[in-house]
Amino acid sequence: MTDATNANFSFDDVGVVSAVRVEGHEVVSSEAIDSQLAPFYSRGGARPGLLDRLAGVHERRQWNVGFTFADASAAAGEQAISDAGIDRSRIGLLIDSSVCRARLEPSTAVTVHHMLGLSPTCMNYDISNACLGFLNGMHLAGMMIESGLIEYALVVDGEGTREIHRNTIDRLNDSGETAEDFSENFASLTLGSGAAAMVLGKHSANPGSHAVLKGFFRAESRHHDLCVGSLENMRTDARALLDAGTELAKVAWDYADTADWLDMDRYILHQVSKVHHAAMIDVLGIDPERAPLTFPNFGNIGPAAIPFTLAHYSDTLSDGDRVLCMGIGSGLNAGVLELVW
Repeated sequence: MTDATNANFSFDDVGVVSAVRVEGHEVVSSEAIDSQLAPFYSRGGARPGLLDRLAGVHERRQWNVGFTFADASAAAGEQAISDAGIDRSRIGLLIDSSVCRARLEPSTAVTVHHMLGLSPTCMNYDISNACLGFLNGMHLAGMMIESGLIEYALVVDGEGTREIHRNTIDRLNDSGETAEDFSENFASLTLGSGAAAMVLGKHSANPGSHAVLKGFFRAESRHHDLCVGSLENMRTDARALLDAGTELAKVAWDYADTADWLDMDRYILHQVSKVHHAAMIDVLGIDPERAPLTFPNFGNIGPAAIPFTLAHYSDTLSDGDRVLCMGIGSGLNAGVLELVW
């Protein structure tokens, strides 16, 4: 993997002022999805129960009908601003990192900007980078804060699965015949709806904020076609994606001189499935008891998964705990951010 690129960075005075999550409204069990796939299963293409047994996804969430991706991002953003306890006029940057979007233009961020009543001087745009987008947003926000260009940044993400679930189930029921058909569409059915948001600012100016210390990004873009998604479907070569993702994670981990990262208090990994999580734990050599899970009850929430999981388990963290956030995004890209709680 000599053609991969690497970018390391560190911050002197950037902090997470607030981090929140918002759950989708409706619980959708894997058993319920299996019931909807009865016509496909009757043709012998696959057996029910794999979403639960193989992926370890027992249930996931969906938003109510009519609740948009922008609604989800704005709901999380509103809560993050409230928890941060700052005047929204001080926010100089809004980034929406959602994979799910209702249109090509304008950006989802501009709608969220309007819904949140942010300042006309607040820059706003989308960052799209598959499941790594939120970490990219944190990195960019941190650089702007450190440079003094802005005082606060708000990073939001809202993902929804109602449409892709419906399209995938209909397609398998209408024309799916084989185990290969099911395997190619399997990842779509593990997805969940949820939202997350984070306010970042100067660590020194915000007592109780959580320092963002350092991290890295690494690319292996020859794998750009292993997972290709839209609202219609997500086509995935699951085995090849797992192998390439864990290989990239290992190479990036070793290259980054991570000896001091082997004894973190928490590892907040991107939440995909039971198989993926176990493979990442094994290849990185970290303690699984320190890597909490959200995918069993919320599914894979795309780029919202890391901040969602961080917020979900934030009450288990103590002052001074070292936290490592790590994700792999389709493409492939890997990214890591170290926080001190």
